[in-house]
Amino acid sequence: MRAPSLRALAIVTVATFVAGYALAFFHAPIEAEGFIQKIFYLHVPLAIVALLGFLVAAVFAIRHLRSGEAVEDARSYVSIHLSVIFGTAALLTGAIWAKGQWGVWWEWREPTLVSFLIVFLLYATYYPLRYSVEDRDRQARYASVFAITAGAFVPLNFMAVRLAEPFIHPRTFSSTGGLPGEMLFAFLVCMAGMALLWVTLVRFELAAKGASADLARLRRALGPSETAAPPAGRGIAPVVVSATSAPPTDGGRG
Repeated sequence: MRAPSLRALAIVTVATFVAGYALAFFHAPIEAEGFIQKIFYLHVPLAIVALLGFLVAAVFAIRHLRSGEAVEDARSYVSIHLSVIFGTAALLTGAIWAKGQWGVWWEWREPTLVSFLIVFLLYATYYPLRYSVEDRDRQARYASVFAITAGAFVPLNFMAVRLAEPFIHPRTFSSTGGLPGEMLFAFLVCMAGMALLWVTLVRFELAAKGASADLARLRRALGPSETAAPPAGRGIAPVVVSATSAPPTDGGRG
C-alpha cells in the first residue's frame, strides 16, 4: 500500500489538528479548575506522542543494526529529534498548567513529572553521544544502540510511574474513572492531530535531508573547479541516501 504524499498528509494533519482544538476550546466543557484545564488537550498529546516517538526510534534503530541501511539510521535520528522537541513543549505546557493549578512551576514530589523529565534528559544526551564520534558508520551504530537501550527504558519507566503512590498529577485514563464523553472525543481528535503532526514533520525533515544529500552529490559531481567544496567537519545528522540516486563515493562523509 502506497503511503500518502507529503502534501496530502499535511492537509489531513492541519484539518485534524484544527478540528481537535476547535472541539477542545468550543465544545468540551470547562471543568471546575477553570479555563487553564484546556491546556490538558495540548500537554497530554504532546507527552504521549513524544514517548511513542522514542519507541518508534528504537524500532528504526533495530532495523538499522539488522540491515545496515543509512535510511533507517536517519529515520531513528529524526524520530528522536522531533520527539525531543515535542517533549520540550510538553514540559513547558506542563509547567504552565502546574503554575495555574498548584501555584508552582514544578512539583518534585510528583513521579509523573520527574519520570518524564528523566526520560527527556536521557534522550538529550543522544546528541553529544552522536557528535563525539567522527566515523559515520560507528556513529550510526552507537546511536542505534543508544536508541534501543533508551527505548526499552520508556515502557519500564511508564509502568513504574503507574504503580507509584501517592500521586497528585491527574490520570487521563484510570480504572477508577475516565473522561466524560465530550471531553474524551475532543481529546482523541487532538491526540490524532498531534500524532499526524509528528508523522508529517518526520517525513518533511527526512525529505529535506534527502534533498540536501542529493544537492551535495551534485556539487561533488561538478568538481572543485565548478563549485566550492563543502566545509569539512563532523556531522551530527545522518546522511540520507535517496532511493533514486547512487551512494556517495566518499562513504557519506562530508
